[in-house]
Amino acid sequence: MLLTLKWYAAISGTIAAFMVSLDSGRRVTGWGMALFVTSSMAWISGAVLSGDHPLGVQNAVLLGVNSFGVYRYLIRRRD
Repeated sequence: MLLTLKWYAAISGTIAAFMVSLDSGRRVTGWGMALFVTSSMAWISGAVLSGDHPLGVQNAVLLGVNSFGVYRYLIRRRD
């Protein structure tokens, strides 16, 4: 299970980075950020299960950054 979790985290993070790098508009970027959120959650879970505290801390911070990205690109109304 841990290996599957880490593979999901790696693949979803790669796809999310590609989506954000496309610069195809707010919706695509926002969904890329949402995918980053799931990737961060998977990395945090994998870090907890394997006792890798630095990886967990890094992804806890990234979870906050990515959550702000979701708010900014998908939730907040653009003026």
